[in-house]
Amino acid sequence: MTRAAVLAGFGTCLPARLVTNEELAARVGRTDAWIRARTGIERRYFAPEGTSTADLATGAGAQALKCSGVPQADTVVLATVTPDRPCRAVAPVVASGLGLHQAAAYDVSAGFGGFLYGLATAAGLIGCGAAERALVIGADTLSRRLDPADRPTAVSYGDGAGAVLLRAGEPDEPGALGPVSLGSDGEGTGAVSVRDGDDTGTAPAGTAPAGTAPGHRPGRWAVRENRRAFWLGVQRMAQSAQCVLDRAGWPAGDVSHLVTHQANHRIVERLADELGIPRERGICNISEVGNTATASLPLTLGHAHAARLPKPGDRVLLTAFGGGLTWGATVLTWPAIDRD
Repeated sequence: MTRAAVLAGFGTCLPARLVTNEELAARVGRTDAWIRARTGIERRYFAPEGTSTADLATGAGAQALKCSGVPQADTVVLATVTPDRPCRAVAPVVASGLGLHQAAAYDVSAGFGGFLYGLATAAGLIGCGAAERALVIGADTLSRRLDPADRPTAVSYGDGAGAVLLRAGEPDEPGALGPVSLGSDGEGTGAVSVRDGDDTGTAPAGTAPAGTAPGHRPGRWAVRENRRAFWLGVQRMAQSAQCVLDRAGWPAGDVSHLVTHQANHRIVERLADELGIPRERGICNISEVGNTATASLPLTLGHAHAARLPKPGDRVLLTAFGGGLTWGATVLTWPAIDRD
């Protein structure tokens, strides 16, 4: 019997500190209107001092387990570009915090496309019988690695975590992940990058530049994007998305909802245009949370579920892109999952 990974629960977690455009505009010498026009963002959340990537991931994971109706998982896969330490992995800490003792747990580092890579690996474990219930989480705290002087990135990123619970099921049931397409291009690594990599969530007193949030570490502001990122993101996501649509036998016009990595509102619209999907079918939460990196896709899914945007039976296309370069896509038919 063929086994499939079936979506069974959603979870989200945003840190406590709300950061408005007005606060950032004063720092970067721009206005709220400039930030909105460039990014589509109105607000985002920064993790306060003492709040780690593991903390946010645990919060999202707990929600996903509860939403699934069975608070158990034998596997935890965590996608992040901001692990709390270079070594140890974050996933075992999250598993322990959730009471999932002795669960298989590991991190995935695949840029902002990492959540889709995590979904694919978890689905493979379920498919081969190595897992029955897998918790897949995307979590990041990139606010601690922003250069306050770099306007495009300083106003774009926020922190957060999103999670889904996958269970073993049948390939033809609602929620089953369909075809998956993944890709990478190391020659494009400079388009989006986060240099350096150690952050425990606490900065030594007096070392952060004036005006930055507590918890930011000196010399760690390293998120960089160049102008190629926008076009590469559109091209690679469109390529990957078309691949899974073709393999699933879905015409683009049959896609009910497009869910993408939320880099900015323009990339979501342009991708919809490239695929021939009406823009209004794109689900976007970037105005409320900013670009949350690896957490972007699962956060959007969780918020869409909470808002009851997709209806059971809707055809949903997921795609993401990030530094590496990495990208990916998959499809599913939206399942009926109760909201808390």
